[in-house]
Amino acid sequence: MGYSEIRDSVTALVKEQADIVQIIGEVVDLKRAGARFLGLCPFHGEKTPSFSVSPQHQAYHCFGCGESGNVFSFLMKYHNMDFPTALKTLAARYQIELPEKQYSQAEQKKEQVRKALFAVNAKAATLYREYLRHHRGAVDARAYLERRGIPLEMQEKFHIGYAPNNSQFLGNSLQGEEKIAAETAGLIVKKDDGASYDKFRDRILFPIFDTRGRISGFGGRLVHNEKQVNASGFQPPKYMNSPESPVFDKSRSLLGLFQQAAAIRSRQRVVLVEGNFDMLSLVVHGCPNVVAPLGTALTRPQLKMLRHYAENAILLFDGDAAGVKAAVRAVPLFLAEQMGARVALLPTGHDPDTFIREQGLKKMELLLDSATPLAEFALNKLIEEHGLSLDGKRRIIEELRPLVQAAADPMQRSMVISHFSDKLGLDKQEFKNLLAVHLPGAAPSSEAIKQQAQQAKRAQQCAAETKVFLRLNNTQIRLITHMILYPVHFPRLEEAGVRQQLAGSVGEVVFLQIKALYASQPSFEPEALPVALPEGEERTFVEQILQSASADLYRGTEEELAELLLWLKQGNLQRISEELKMEIFRTEHAGGDVGELMQQKQKVDADLQVLKEQPR
Repeated sequence: MGYSEIRDSVTALVKEQADIVQIIGEVVDLKRAGARFLGLCPFHGEKTPSFSVSPQHQAYHCFGCGESGNVFSFLMKYHNMDFPTALKTLAARYQIELPEKQYSQAEQKKEQVRKALFAVNAKAATLYREYLRHHRGAVDARAYLERRGIPLEMQEKFHIGYAPNNSQFLGNSLQGEEKIAAETAGLIVKKDDGASYDKFRDRILFPIFDTRGRISGFGGRLVHNEKQVNASGFQPPKYMNSPESPVFDKSRSLLGLFQQAAAIRSRQRVVLVEGNFDMLSLVVHGCPNVVAPLGTALTRPQLKMLRHYAENAILLFDGDAAGVKAAVRAVPLFLAEQMGARVALLPTGHDPDTFIREQGLKKMELLLDSATPLAEFALNKLIEEHGLSLDGKRRIIEELRPLVQAAADPMQRSMVISHFSDKLGLDKQEFKNLLAVHLPGAAPSSEAIKQQAQQAKRAQQCAAETKVFLRLNNTQIRLITHMILYPVHFPRLEEAGVRQQLAGSVGEVVFLQIKALYASQPSFEPEALPVALPEGEERTFVEQILQSASADLYRGTEEELAELLLWLKQGNLQRISEELKMEIFRTEHAGGDVGELMQQKQKVDADLQVLKEQPR
């Protein structure tokens, strides 16, 4: 058996041995809800639990923010670990020995090169930093940073340096193997005649850190750009990044992510800006959850990285045509990664740096909080461009097609189609028909799914049905069934306290998923529910209800809803009465006065009796 097979086998063993409830329970207070455990999500702020952990499937899922994964991904996201570190941590905890990989000579050489590149980048960063701080040749660079409002402590945090206008500064500071590594990293450029020169000259340098805190490359801003014209008339670019290397890929790097990771995770929102100094300025003025994509268009790998820290992003762009174009281009990327995104455009003549310096943090926060959902923004811009004539709608649909195709799953695609069709004044099915020829694997319509479900045989109900139903009384089953089949009534049931009456059961998890669906699309079809639910008995339960549902069994009328609301009110009063009873007992035991508590209980019991006497 090869190393990779052994490693996969041991990884599976670690996953099997690791108790995900215990691991997550160390940082999240979990309580049982049917076959799952529920707690407050550690990845987004919430006051009522919507984060579920399934010991059976060794998985977690949040019905609020959608975050999900296994024990490895939890450690990686919560503790900011990479996979090898998470694997080693769990293996050590459960005393499982990991195999040592026997590296080939080629692999060993590749790893040695990577280590050498990280080392020379770190040394270069230190040299550039020291030059900026202490050398008189950096006086203009220091003055420039002062004019841009970047204080010394912020320069230290981001390890900002300065490469002097000297083509041999770095080359003369390195020896032997270091110089070879610097050439591979693109810090030194070797000419055809064998001579070499520093790539970065007369530039303020921003070291680019990977998620483990290693310097993988640099971004440089020219200081005397208006004077830097050589004899041939060439003017160097204002901004320059390191070239691609074995440790640097700008499409997979984000300036500021390493330093700002904790702030992004705590706020569960990341702000994306285009420029290095835009990012720095926002951090300086109190907006810490910000990163910059190194002067290039946003990429999917960058979004994949960000999803480990936050589920939502705001694109903060200039309000010019380029900013609008960049925002529209980003829509399919966010849809493909299932990451929430909004766009905030700055007033004409402003970039993030000038806006926050002139208007202050409060105005910036107001701008960010009022950001437009990205897909909505893109559609509005297309409507502005093409209008809503027949020809205009045709052009808009053509440009929307790749956006819809980018939606990562049928549920998300259905929501996008529903929203776009409403905005364009088209019937949803008509809009789907116009797109269908270009939509591979288009999902069947909700009506078709409903008909298939109604035709399914009751014999498909498996033994799991009995196990689920045994933990629910008849009224709870009616409540859950009504929620599933008639989501339009969900807000009234939630307000009446349906969750409290389902707490600790399979129904509580179903409630959470319906709540999440209703929040994003109030008109969702019942058949969308099992698709959205994570694997487990809850999904099986919902599928069985959909398969066996008929108008004869469940009326879905206001009359039935009134009965359920009455039962909920009665149940909640009963719960309050029991809680007061326990509080009276504890107060008496402690020698306290229970008079007021007794009066409250008598009032609740009287209200409860009135409800019980109401005709059914």
